[in-house]
Amino acid sequence: MSNLTNKTIVITGAASGLGKAWVEGFHAEGARIVAADVNKDGLDSLPEGIITIETDVSEKADVDAMIDLAMSETGQVDVLFNNAGYGLPFALEDFPEGAFEQLVAVHLFGALYGMQKVIPIMRKQGTGHIVNTISRHAEASAPNASAYSAAKAGLWTISRSTAKEVAGSGILVNMLIPGPTNTGIWGKDMSDMQPPEATYPTARMLALFESDDTSGEIFWDEKTYRLYESLYN
Repeated sequence: MSNLTNKTIVITGAASGLGKAWVEGFHAEGARIVAADVNKDGLDSLPEGIITIETDVSEKADVDAMIDLAMSETGQVDVLFNNAGYGLPFALEDFPEGAFEQLVAVHLFGALYGMQKVIPIMRKQGTGHIVNTISRHAEASAPNASAYSAAKAGLWTISRSTAKEVAGSGILVNMLIPGPTNTGIWGKDMSDMQPPEATYPTARMLALFESDDTSGEIFWDEKTYRLYESLYN
């Protein structure tokens, strides 16, 4: 039996790309999965036996309902992957009205709502792990990525602060950088990049962390990564 058997793992952005690869990987190893996404058709295409819920993570009520479903169906939440997201390649001055705010709401506030909902549950359990998907765009300052970069930089800060706030409770808060991956975030096929399945070993490693393992850190290809450090070397 896998060490993942009977763990409850909640994954947002689960209908495609990274999230789908993680859903399929964890499901194959016996974990109980709650898969959340705005894409109902994508959720319906996931393997049988996975709990699915249509979820707009920019809406707090939707995120609350996602965690409530996990608790009602399984009685616990062992790992929450805040992974939902998308890209909008606009220069700052060209963003459609409200588009910058919506992207930040999905990437940043979606993770915030998930953490706020699940931390009291994990405190009662005495254990739990929150993993937030971030990106090197937080430090890269690439053109046409201001909203995405701002959201990921904010998520880095929130993750590190929250890790310190829950220290000693059995809860870990870490981050995952997938690296350049062929997902829908690019709006086209990027076949020269790694497939989403290549990121599963890092997600799996984090899901298996124990309550006394590292917290407040970033992991990329199963190793720690120091955001911003390269800017000053």
